[in-house]
Amino acid sequence: MTSGAAHASGWVLGVDSGGSGLRIALARAADPRPVGTVVTREPVRSGPSGIDARHLLSQLLPAARELTGSASEGRIAAVAVGAAGMATLGDDLRATLPGALAAALGVRRLALAADAVTAYAGALGQRPGAVVAAGTGLIALGATLGTPDRPGTWRRADGWGHLLGDCGGGAWIGRAGLEAALRAFDGRHRGSPALLTGLEEVFGPAPELPGLLYPRTDRAAVLASFAPEVGRCAAEDPVAAGILREAAHCIAETAAAVRPRPLDDGGDAPFDVALTGGLFGMGEPLLGPVRDALARHLPYARLVPAAGDPLDGALRIAGALATGALLLPADPRLLHLPAMPEPESPESTA
Repeated sequence: MTSGAAHASGWVLGVDSGGSGLRIALARAADPRPVGTVVTREPVRSGPSGIDARHLLSQLLPAARELTGSASEGRIAAVAVGAAGMATLGDDLRATLPGALAAALGVRRLALAADAVTAYAGALGQRPGAVVAAGTGLIALGATLGTPDRPGTWRRADGWGHLLGDCGGGAWIGRAGLEAALRAFDGRHRGSPALLTGLEEVFGPAPELPGLLYPRTDRAAVLASFAPEVGRCAAEDPVAAGILREAAHCIAETAAAVRPRPLDDGGDAPFDVALTGGLFGMGEPLLGPVRDALARHLPYARLVPAAGDPLDGALRIAGALATGALLLPADPRLLHLPAMPEPESPESTA
């Protein structure tokens, strides 16, 4: 799916690589609102070296050429790539992308970011605060901006996957809901007949659920698919409502862990918190308890709407990088700014 085309100089590209595919957007460096977007439906593969850089490039480069079209004025000044798993699986991207993008597109500035960082930049831009990104999983990221004498820092909490963490995320809520349903099927305490009915409507007979779930390689997504049912039941079912209250407690606790520390260590100060990701599309059944939990855990925090999504964040980072205005802290794993080779005869000079 494509929209827009390049027709002025000073371009940047933002890239968002996730579980559902790749999104690539073009914007002017001084105004990081997208003028064109390409969406692919093929997730970037991972292999022994982590995220497969060649597979990413096979989708990114044609999209970049499509977006820039035949425009001849100006180059792509900067690219920001946000990718799920960049922090732990990004070695191939860090080794391959700088040279490949310099050669193919004439890129002189590049940022390689964890998807939590682009989610942060999309939600809060370049101001200090904390962002909770929640979908199937859950991670929180906080940023303290630096001064000329003291660099800023990132603080991360959770994001450990559905077996070890992601507490309060979609898979966590879905698993808790399915457990309550099976308790009702067994006649055990704290079971939920309403959630048992939901289980049977979504998955079929309760005894068959283990056979459907355990062989799947996408178990986290399957668990998360039941989270909306928990939200739907919460208004009438105290067990479902209790699951969402506990999820909200986890979310607030994780946000508190990444709250930005004042550089003078003068204690807690007001700061902004934003929530982003598909889980919060559940609406009031979850957002109401989250607001209550944040008020208890972080009474000095201001809950603000997320300004944009991770693709918007990638464009913001690329625009700031191109104009020399990047304030977010560099980090080898979370926000890597590699030295770029001098480009030679780029194939495209958008």
